[in-house]
Amino acid sequence: MQFGLTRESHCNYLSDKQERLIVAVPEEHQRLNPEAYEYFMANGFRRSHNDVYRPHCRLCSACESLRVIVNEFVASKNQKRIANKNKDLSLKVVLEPTEEHSRLFCEFIEQRHSDGEMYPPDPANFWRWVSCDWMTPLILEWRDNDENLLAVSVADQTPHALSAVYTFFDPAAHKRSLGTYAILQLIEYSRQQELEYLYLGYQIDACNKMNYKTRFAPYERLVGNHWKKALKSHTL
Repeated sequence: MQFGLTRESHCNYLSDKQERLIVAVPEEHQRLNPEAYEYFMANGFRRSHNDVYRPHCRLCSACESLRVIVNEFVASKNQKRIANKNKDLSLKVVLEPTEEHSRLFCEFIEQRHSDGEMYPPDPANFWRWVSCDWMTPLILEWRDNDENLLAVSVADQTPHALSAVYTFFDPAAHKRSLGTYAILQLIEYSRQQELEYLYLGYQIDACNKMNYKTRFAPYERLVGNHWKKALKSHTL
């Protein structure tokens, strides 16, 4: 395996910083697989389509991988209330996106992230971004009793871990706290599959929109090259 560095570019999370990535480049005729990707995740890498990368910025080390310890996780009182509020929802796991998924994705981006890098929403580009040629991502969908699609999570499953790729939900159902509920469900799915960790991507303490990840304790953060355990939530 070889590694390459991207050029510096503007950071989407910290406005005064420049971003640079280190990217794993397989040798000719070599392909990654879920087992190899699990090793990369344990060393701070993430996936974008077929590319596996990790932040490697010259003047910043704010990005730290975060993973929930599945068998030790204990829901807070608020998380239990959210789970109870959504007990009418049913989960189904599928492997192919549908037009219904794409419509919900567009509604979510247009109403919740019109100031983000995914606006205006492009479903074809999104599904290409979360797809992978050497691993089949899972698409978890939640529906109410009337079969209305309310939330979707895309996740990668490796032998001992689940990695959350992206979640979107019905903006009109904001009182359900579906973002939190989806993570609780991913933890429960991981427990049922006897997986050790749920990876939630990178944590940046100075970026408020990322701090929800630290509410799922206990969790571990990759500080430098060592995983450090946190027993309590970093935020309220």
